[in-house]
Amino acid sequence: MLAHLDFLFFQSINHLAITERFLNPLMIFFAEKGEYLFFASMLFYWYYRKSENRSMVIEALFSACLALGINALIGMFFYRDRPFVHHHVNWLIPHVKNASFPSDHAAGAFVIATAIWLWRKRDGWILLVLAAAISISRIWTGVHYPSDVTAGMLIGVGSACTVHLLSSRSKRVGKMIRFLIGLYESIEYSIFRRGTLSRRK
Repeated sequence: MLAHLDFLFFQSINHLAITERFLNPLMIFFAEKGEYLFFASMLFYWYYRKSENRSMVIEALFSACLALGINALIGMFFYRDRPFVHHHVNWLIPHVKNASFPSDHAAGAFVIATAIWLWRKRDGWILLVLAAAISISRIWTGVHYPSDVTAGMLIGVGSACTVHLLSSRSKRVGKMIRFLIGLYESIEYSIFRRGTLSRRK
């Protein structure tokens, strides 16, 4: 019953690739390249010098590792084919015939968006909307079922909230994050200082 409803929901979104064809280039972009916008945001926050931004980025990275690790663990015990393997779908992007459940793209997008939202609400809302667009695009382009992206979203949001809670309540986790930031900054300073000295020579 649930699988049938999932497929009906999939068809209603995937059929938009025909009825709303003018949106296909945008959906293809989100499905294939949207994740790079999250990578760019992480780099921006890391180099936009505020100590809290770097703490936020490290939390987001830990959260992403947790979310994708959970996805991989689920994939070891539950395998589900992509929609295009057994059904005639509007398949807009090339994709290998690997596990469909849960969606790594949805988990990765929502885990970073949520991690940033927990620190910076305005920026986080923008990224959450972008994460939703990526998730919908994966159904639109025929490579995921709605339940795949829903599971990915829940895993991503849950992982980000869990890591943030641990970071805010555990002195050990907070100390580890500060240590990693300090280690990076000392290496960065050392490289910058060597470069400055070599130019003076």
